[in-house]
Amino acid sequence: MMPEPPPVSSSCLVCGRPKEPRDLSAASDVRQTLAELIVKDVPDWNESSRICSECLQKYRQLYLTQLLADETGELGELEAEVAQVLSRGALLTPLTAPDDRDESLGFGARMADRVADWGGSWGFILSFVAVLALWMMVNAGGLLVRPFDPYPFILLNLVLSCIAALQAPVIMMSQRRQEAKDRRRAENDYQINLKTELELRQLHEKIDHQLTHQWRRLLEIQRIQVDLLHEMRRARQ
Repeated sequence: MMPEPPPVSSSCLVCGRPKEPRDLSAASDVRQTLAELIVKDVPDWNESSRICSECLQKYRQLYLTQLLADETGELGELEAEVAQVLSRGALLTPLTAPDDRDESLGFGARMADRVADWGGSWGFILSFVAVLALWMMVNAGGLLVRPFDPYPFILLNLVLSCIAALQAPVIMMSQRRQEAKDRRRAENDYQINLKTELELRQLHEKIDHQLTHQWRRLLEIQRIQVDLLHEMRRARQ
């Protein structure tokens, strides 16, 4: 007679709470890397044990956290967020995508962006050249009896100096905002790449686990077939 299989528990071995069968995962479905972490906390873990989805998610996050800490040497805020999102199976892009909408900016920031955009365009250059030419023609071309800024155009130099003094910090404000936006994009790309790498690694581990489990099942079936063949031969003899 074949030995009876051990009774299957309908509760989670980790938290001890009763769960529905669909919410429990068998020990054979848990990857070896996660099983090693579970054994450290629950020494009674065996092949007939069951674990609920909440506890399994907790150990997945713990495994990812340790994996990132081992590879990077230090678990930063970005890596911790990636591990948490990946353990939940959620999307990362909507959480960390930079907000480029002008509605979220203040009046000063929007004005700085517009001034910087206009100051770096051909329209500004042509308009500025036209104003300078008109200024010089009016004051040095004899169009006025008493020019308000005769040669060497001291007032014009003062106006140009004031424009340059005001335009430079405005452009720097816009550049600083653009740098912050680029930094958020770079952090977002880093998190997505890290999440993709971890998902690929988990996928490889799952495939290896499934192949190992499948080979074990095939070996068991083959052993049963061999035993049946031996019994058939004995029966014929």
